[in-house]
Amino acid sequence: MTSVQTCLWFDGHIDEAAEFYVSLLPGSKILNRTQYEPGSGPPDGPDMTGQALTVDLELAGVPYTLLNGGPQFPLSEAVSIVVTVDGQAEVDRLWEAIVGNGGRESQCGWCSDRFGLSWQIVPQQLNDLLAGPHAEAVMREMMQQIKLDVARLEAAAR
Repeated sequence: MTSVQTCLWFDGHIDEAAEFYVSLLPGSKILNRTQYEPGSGPPDGPDMTGQALTVDLELAGVPYTLLNGGPQFPLSEAVSIVVTVDGQAEVDRLWEAIVGNGGRESQCGWCSDRFGLSWQIVPQQLNDLLAGPHAEAVMREMMQQIKLDVARLEAAAR
């Protein structure tokens, strides 16, 4: 059987990150945890015996592995988790959970959490509007926003 999942490289705190991530989205859960064996750790790094090596989880049914691999490959906006939600209330809830807990805002619905992972919080309404006849105006409005505002996007489409 073939399966696919995304592995995200962290420099510590993967247990904390996993607990935070599964708290964000309904239908999410931690599946498995492995730890470093005695005397092991990342190359040229400290002994990490007993610390988490990997945490496997599902976010809204999508599988991910968090890898505690050390500082060699930091997270960046080159990889993000896109969460499509229905309505402004859910955009606001997730945005506050991520940014309000040590994360930072970016632009066009992008933010990053306190661990450095980038997220895109996208209302389904944006996708619908971008498929409509006023997509160009909606896109211009979206490019002006930080957290996406459904009412402003819908106004741009009128």
